[in-house]
Amino acid sequence: MPLQNRVAPDGSLHRTTMRGMLTGNRGVVHNPDTKRLAGRRWTTKAWIACSLHWKGVRRDVWGRNRQGRAGWSELFFLDEVTALAAGHRPCFACRRADALRFAEAFADGNDVGLLNAPGMDEILHRERRQSTLQPSLALASGELRALPDGAMIAAGEQFFAARGGRAAPWSFEGYGKPVALGGLCGATLVTPPGVVNALRAGYRPQWHPTASA
Repeated sequence: MPLQNRVAPDGSLHRTTMRGMLTGNRGVVHNPDTKRLAGRRWTTKAWIACSLHWKGVRRDVWGRNRQGRAGWSELFFLDEVTALAAGHRPCFACRRADALRFAEAFADGNDVGLLNAPGMDEILHRERRQSTLQPSLALASGELRALPDGAMIAAGEQFFAARGGRAAPWSFEGYGKPVALGGLCGATLVTPPGVVNALRAGYRPQWHPTASA
């Protein structure tokens, strides 16, 4: 049975055999003996998105990887658009170039000085769906059409990613045929506002290949 470590755009964790393009973590959220979720959904404000391959390191997913302890809980994302929507930022260790580009765009888009990782984490933690659990307001048609590429929204039970003025339906397998972005009545913003501003300021996330199909 697959582990419950695949991340949806709203940050919730699910079981699926689809692995995705990126891994990451938000601290230790599993029991390494049972390889099941523990009671918490994060243990740190530093939610990061990492490369699947780094210096040849191999890990026992949701096992004991740090001197007999869990270390951190491996999570997996379809792509970076999904990770950003869930409130994860690029890792400064394994994706340093992306992390620096994101930090610059985050500063420009949010009209703040260049922040270090903890500074961005403080802002993002107040905006993530999973850490705030606050309902989002519906976006007007004009607000939908103004979303930058890579911003994620929800309409009913379906997630969509803004791309080229259209809305691509999301799933753990990839993206489906795009629909009109402005026509999604009652759609709410999923991607944290601070990340949306970084996208507007020019940050270009990695997309799953199905987005270009």
